Amino acid sequence: MPYPAKLIDTLAMLLTLGGIGWALDAYNRVGIAIYDQQYLAGMLAIALALAFLKFPFRGKQKTRLPWYDAVAAVVIFAATGYLAVFYPRIVDLAYLRQADSVIVSVILVVLLIEALRRATGPVLSILVTLFILYALLASHLPGSGIQTDWRMLSLALAANYTGILGVPIKVATTIVIAFVLFGQILQHSGGMQFFTDISMSLMGRFRGGAAKIAVLGSCLFGSISGSAVANVVATGIVTIPLMKRAGYPAHKAGAIEAVASTGGQLMPPVMGAAAFLIAEFLETSYAAVVLAAIVPGLLYYIALFIQADLEAAKENIPPVERNAIPKAGPVWRAGWYFPIAFAILLYGLFFLNFQPEKAVMWAIVALIIPAVLFGFKGRRLGPRGVLAALIETGHGAVDLILITGAAGIVIGVLAISGLGFQLTLGLVQIGQGHLFLLLFLAAIVCIILGMGLPTVGVYVLLATLVAPSLVEVGVKPMAAHLYVMYFGMMSMITPPIAIAAFAAASVAQAGAMRTGFAATRFGWTAFIVPVLFVYSPSLLLIGEPVEIVIAVCTAMFGVWLVSCATVGYFMRALSPVGRILFAAAGLGALVPASAFPGGVVLDVVGVAAGIAIMAYEYLVVTRLRATGSPKTDGTRA
Repeated sequence: MPYPAKLIDTLAMLLTLGGIGWALDAYNRVGIAIYDQQYLAGMLAIALALAFLKFPFRGKQKTRLPWYDAVAAVVIFAATGYLAVFYPRIVDLAYLRQADSVIVSVILVVLLIEALRRATGPVLSILVTLFILYALLASHLPGSGIQTDWRMLSLALAANYTGILGVPIKVATTIVIAFVLFGQILQHSGGMQFFTDISMSLMGRFRGGAAKIAVLGSCLFGSISGSAVANVVATGIVTIPLMKRAGYPAHKAGAIEAVASTGGQLMPPVMGAAAFLIAEFLETSYAAVVLAAIVPGLLYYIALFIQADLEAAKENIPPVERNAIPKAGPVWRAGWYFPIAFAILLYGLFFLNFQPEKAVMWAIVALIIPAVLFGFKGRRLGPRGVLAALIETGHGAVDLILITGAAGIVIGVLAISGLGFQLTLGLVQIGQGHLFLLLFLAAIVCIILGMGLPTVGVYVLLATLVAPSLVEVGVKPMAAHLYVMYFGMMSMITPPIAIAAFAAASVAQAGAMRTGFAATRFGWTAFIVPVLFVYSPSLLLIGEPVEIVIAVCTAMFGVWLVSCATVGYFMRALSPVGRILFAAAGLGALVPASAFPGGVVLDVVGVAAGIAIMAYEYLVVTRLRATGSPKTDGTRA
């Protein structure tokens, strides 16, 4: 059969329009009163049909549509559409296990797993299948699980609000689609070029300016992109060659971009849509999540920025060539409305208390109007650009909808089989009196489970499997969820499966594992700061104001010291002993005073030692420069 490109684009656009309609409350306004699950099932029907039309059975890109994919698309659309239309009857009579309800549910579960395999690879689909098998065989396995009849299980997963049609897919089809559309409108109106140009104009004149451009640009764009890998590809094709031309080794250029792109998922305000999921799981406000995440996110980027600067000093990497740096004035005059759109988004979220999807729709309107009227550098957003943004948003949302649907299966199985309770109980027993051991085991589990999964899938899986055990032993819920989020995202840059680092290595034409290990070093803060905010929530802006200010200031100083140790450079190359001293002082300063009894002493000693070491290095380097010694750059004294 011919490849139905127009049909695929039409379905993608319908998926976007469906999310926009929900964000604008259009269905209620025209008198269509439906359950949330009916809307979710309808969106899932479009996404699943689109997945079978779009993604091949095997890895090669489709040029024709096989008959079995066409049949699968029709069957899944009909089955999920049936669930959407008759949902009230199916859910009310679920206990009767009527034949039509069971058939529709089985089709949905089976074909969702296959669509997930095609879209994201085998890892997540195998994991979901194992969870289902556990639910079916639980009574025969160690741990006294609750066995479930396959008919009841399929209905519970397909039609229950704790299953496929639950919180994760609701966030994906409402909030995430709206933010993906915002990102697409930004890209088609020149917003990405604007942020890159601003980054270049701000950072290009400094040493290692190319890397600093990557850090700043990826931070600005990565939070909205929703995917560390997508951000690597989108911004890395510009920043990685720029860093290589400046003199950064290929593997370090790739590592800096990978760490910067991954950090976009940890940096407020959007956090790759994870912030909205955290708010839903904790039943708290979005603003509370953003406030809690802002200091750890800043520490992450401060450390990366300092390391990029020190690498430039160590390797004598010059600024970007002057003729390649755009002037800030013309860039701001051409793209003045891009920051305004962000300001409207934040104003709606924090001051008007809008729902995220409503706030971002206002931001989209504030972006489209000036982009159409004025354009950016002679490029105006026209009807074709808006249409392309709608279509590409739908294509980009398919993966997320499938992943969150699969996450709903995991959540459903945990609830039905009792596995969630057993896992939490086991980790709690380990953690009683040994919180650090529990945090260490949880970090390992998070990194392993996060391997190869996209941001939303990583967080939802860890929020249901690992975070409850941390809360049970007394960790504050916000700290527990941010902890698993951080270590889950670290799977993106931690070998052996570091998909963001490997994507950057491909762009940089560097060794994958070498880039991955370099990225792990550059992203060191994400392995330490989460442990610190678990012990002391002051880094999450929870506590007395004076305590918070002191903790944040000493943490920033500690980040500077440890960054010097990891790079091996301050004002000159550091000896092994010097690196150890910088690292020890920095870790002491990083620890918040309220983390444990005696923490204040460690904090004071770390800060004092750090100041003393820096002062000593300054005096030595000043004396060497006065005598004309060459040992102040890349060589040790």
